[in-house]
Amino acid sequence: MEPVIDQGNLGTFFISNVRVVWHANQAENFNVSIPYHQMAAVRVRDSKFGPALVIECQQRCGGYILGFRVDPSDQLAVVFQEIQSLHRVFATTPLFGVDHVTEEKSAPLEQLTVSRAQDDVEIVDTEEASGGDAMASYLAEGHSKREEREIILSPELGLAMEKLPDGYTVKSLWNVV
Repeated sequence: MEPVIDQGNLGTFFISNVRVVWHANQAENFNVSIPYHQMAAVRVRDSKFGPALVIECQQRCGGYILGFRVDPSDQLAVVFQEIQSLHRVFATTPLFGVDHVTEEKSAPLEQLTVSRAQDDVEIVDTEEASGGDAMASYLAEGHSKREEREIILSPELGLAMEKLPDGYTVKSLWNVV
C-alpha cells in the first residue's frame, strides 16, 4: 500500500539533460533534484489533485515516489514526453560530465613500457659543503650579541637583510640547507 499525502506545495519545475529539479516557491530549502540515473519509472497517474506526473526513484536511492501536478494541465503530456524521452536517452548513453573515448586498438604493453633510468648523483660531504659550523657560530653569535645590525640590500637574494658579520657569506649560510 502506497502512502497518501493530502498536501501540496506550489513550486517551479526544471528539466535538464541530466536531471529534473523542483523547488518550492515559498521555501527555498524545500526542493528535490532527481538525476535520470536514479529514476526507476516516469508515469502519469490520477491523484486527488487531478492527473499528476509521477517519478519513481530506484530503491538504492531511497525508493521515493514523487508526484507533480503540472499547470496548465494541457502541458502535462508535453512534460511527461520530454522527461520520459530524456530518461530513455540517458539510460542508453549516460552523461557523467567527462567525455571518454576508448581506443579499440592500443599498442602492446611492451611498446608502452618505459625503462627505468638511474640518476647520476654525486654526494659531496665536506666541511665547506655542509656549512654546519658556519651556521652554528652565526646563530651563537646572534644570541650572544643583541645589538641592532645594519640593514643592507643583498644582491644575491634581491632582499633587504641584516648585514652579516665579518667572515660570513650568504652562500655559506645557504649551504646549510
